[in-house]
Amino acid sequence: MSQIILHHYALSPFGQKIRSMLGYTGLAWQSALTREMPPRPELSRLAGGYRKIPVAQCGADIFCDSRTIAAEIGRLAGNPELVLENLPENAQDWARRADGELFFPCVLTGGTRALQRKVRQQMSWLDIGRFIVDRIAMGRKAAVKMPGRSQAQALVLEHLAAVEAQLQQVFLFGSQPNHADFSTYHGLWFMHELGESPLLADFPRTLSWMAAMKALGDGASEPVSIHEALAVAAAAHPRAIPPQQRQAACVGEAVRIAPQDYGQEPTDGILVGVAAHSWILAREDAELGTLHVHFPQQGYALTPL
Repeated sequence: MSQIILHHYALSPFGQKIRSMLGYTGLAWQSALTREMPPRPELSRLAGGYRKIPVAQCGADIFCDSRTIAAEIGRLAGNPELVLENLPENAQDWARRADGELFFPCVLTGGTRALQRKVRQQMSWLDIGRFIVDRIAMGRKAAVKMPGRSQAQALVLEHLAAVEAQLQQVFLFGSQPNHADFSTYHGLWFMHELGESPLLADFPRTLSWMAAMKALGDGASEPVSIHEALAVAAAAHPRAIPPQQRQAACVGEAVRIAPQDYGQEPTDGILVGVAAHSWILAREDAELGTLHVHFPQQGYALTPL
């Protein structure tokens, strides 16, 4: 079984979503820290144009987007409730809203002095300036528009009231966490843990749930450099694609896949697999060989080249 290498950075909310899943499942993993914004030339050799974080790697298989990474974690750990599409429709809708339209309101509401202090501990002033310029440019091109600060806080308070009402058991949809819990946690983690926002104080069940999610931890990880991760990819071969995923008419064609919401930079390659909810691209690197890059279908666009 290939050990997961997670390419991430400490302040990444979606990175925390995956770290918490790894803590919950107890899977061993390797931590490859990366820059908070592009350029990331070595990581681009693995994931192509894809610019979002985190990215996960199992040998020569590269997983882009937290939903695809979660599905791989669920497969490796035997936890089907971590796969978004395995949940009931109401839980799927909840998770998609938490990951989508509620993500930026949580991030904006978490932009406190406490967060600024922690950012300065992690990044140089030059990188902070570059990060701000990068995020402004990305926001201007995004299909999802940022709300104003007052609108963001109103959306977050509405979200917190819904979480409070939903928490009739330890976790949102039962006695064990599922994908919806982790999708909800990472935005509130950014507000509560990093931003130290006081908004959660009036929601006691939510605070108890946050404590239960935090207690899952981030699991047992070992640091690994990007160059070591590249060497792992070079020494491996992509895993076999099941025959039923090679039957679609477009398999074998050159295609481009890109997110539809924000960070819309595309990845090009040969489509080699079509599963129920994901696509697999084959990419070639002169030193690394063949890589298979996995993307979710929902929220992404595939176009022929």
